[in-house]
Amino acid sequence: MQSSDLLSLIAAVPLPALVIGGGEKVIAANAAATEIIGQAPIGRHYMSVLRKPELLTVIEQVRKDGRMRKASMRQVRSEGDTIFEVHCSAVPGPAPRSVMLWFEDVTHLEQAGRMRRDFVANVSHELRTPLTALMGFIETLQGPARDDAEARDKFLGIMAREAARMERLVSDLLSLSRVEVQERQAPRDQVDLAGLLVSVSRLLGPTAEAAEIEVAFEPPDGPVMVTGDEDQLRQVLSNLVENALKYGASGKWVGLKCYKQDYLASMRGPAAIVEVRDAGQGIDPLHIPRLTERFYRVDSHRSREIGGTGLGLAIVKHIVNRHRGRLKIDSELGQGSTFSVILPLSEG
Repeated sequence: MQSSDLLSLIAAVPLPALVIGGGEKVIAANAAATEIIGQAPIGRHYMSVLRKPELLTVIEQVRKDGRMRKASMRQVRSEGDTIFEVHCSAVPGPAPRSVMLWFEDVTHLEQAGRMRRDFVANVSHELRTPLTALMGFIETLQGPARDDAEARDKFLGIMAREAARMERLVSDLLSLSRVEVQERQAPRDQVDLAGLLVSVSRLLGPTAEAAEIEVAFEPPDGPVMVTGDEDQLRQVLSNLVENALKYGASGKWVGLKCYKQDYLASMRGPAAIVEVRDAGQGIDPLHIPRLTERFYRVDSHRSREIGGTGLGLAIVKHIVNRHRGRLKIDSELGQGSTFSVILPLSEG
């Protein structure tokens, strides 16, 4: 095959690809491969081009026996590492053979695997503490405190709280799983967002009264209709209002507002907006981008003490995504926080 024909063939390959000739030099490479390598590789020795020991070993083996092999190559960049699976295949001919390489970006697979590992580790960590406490108290009640009524009552109360904590965690995990499964299924029902917010505020009224927190609700002029899943939207509003009552309680005030906006650039059309504000301690801006990550907590000790699982805002994010909406978080230390849910307003 003429070199011009080989270059045309390589250029048509959708993945980054190059060919190493029998003389150990790169004889063809497409633009995508040149971008990975960072400089024009044609005419250079393949060892000076690739410089990855594992990959160089695989290339040498393929040149000798002609068997197809794969190697992993990590490219370090300032914006994050890129991981390639490099397929090495011999071009038919006498040894030492020419070798064709094509690079498949598998970074997303590596990230997914890391997320699964982190998720399992986080769940295990969250369950280990209450389980350890339960096992310790059970052992104590079966032994030294068997006949101690006062200790028994005290330990049973703690065990009940730890069991409830595990129940909340399992419930949130199941809820998160259901939301993720449904995330690509667009909801179809018509829901009055304002009426839903009224219902949620009434339901959480006793919680606010017990904490001596004033809940100020600014009702809209009429219904605020959106296309959505009523149960999921109720869960979003409940999570946000409950969070405001828990974490913004120091301000003794929570404000709820629901309104329409005729045009919102981020939604490219009319929008329904719910704002949940508190006058608490606020959140350091460094934490805000990570608040919707699973198990991420600004103050993990305090969050666990008041029953937080670290999954509430992750659930909110996935539900809002399903509704083609936006979750906006504004906060300053000492100035409280505002969580805004922005959804497309129903037509008509």
